[in-house]
Amino acid sequence: MRLATRDPGEVELAAGRRRRLGLPRILEGAAIGIAALVVAFLAIALLSGFFTGQDQPGFTGADTGPGIAFRDLGHAHLQLGQPHPPYNSHPPTSGAHMPDIPTSNGAELTNDQLLEVLELGDVVIMYGSPTPPSGLQTLARQVAPPFNPALVATGDQLIFAHRPGTNGLVGLAWAHMIHTTSPADPMLKVFARYWIGRGAPGG
Repeated sequence: MRLATRDPGEVELAAGRRRRLGLPRILEGAAIGIAALVVAFLAIALLSGFFTGQDQPGFTGADTGPGIAFRDLGHAHLQLGQPHPPYNSHPPTSGAHMPDIPTSNGAELTNDQLLEVLELGDVVIMYGSPTPPSGLQTLARQVAPPFNPALVATGDQLIFAHRPGTNGLVGLAWAHMIHTTSPADPMLKVFARYWIGRGAPGG
């Protein structure tokens, strides 16, 4: 019995056809693989905060919590005579400062004192009147222990501070601020309860 044989030319032609048909499939597979890698990279970047981490003044990629969030400027401690950097809010809520802890409640705080207590985890409520507005003491009893200079360093205090020119009430925590007109505003209590004890990350 004779076995059927194929012409060598036909064999080469068929092989060439297979190669031509296989090339688009290879290119298609490579394109799909590259697209998958790009999608994976974008997903990882978004989840890791690559885009949102490019902070602009007035925004932060850190813990947002209640209130207006500001970009965290760090909590470096300055030495006597070192210049203070510009801050990104007024009053400041973060940034380099000289460590100075206030010893009385209701006083006019310097920016150094303000930033130090915010770094520690205390919350400050500022007002423009010479004395605390009616209702603040009630709020203080609801969210923190009575004022004690020894507790300020633990970051567990709600501190009152007079600052001339302040309109209404300004609640301050590290890298956060809230404006309101009344001590009875429920958001002021939410703000204070949330931020007391937190302070600067790593502070």
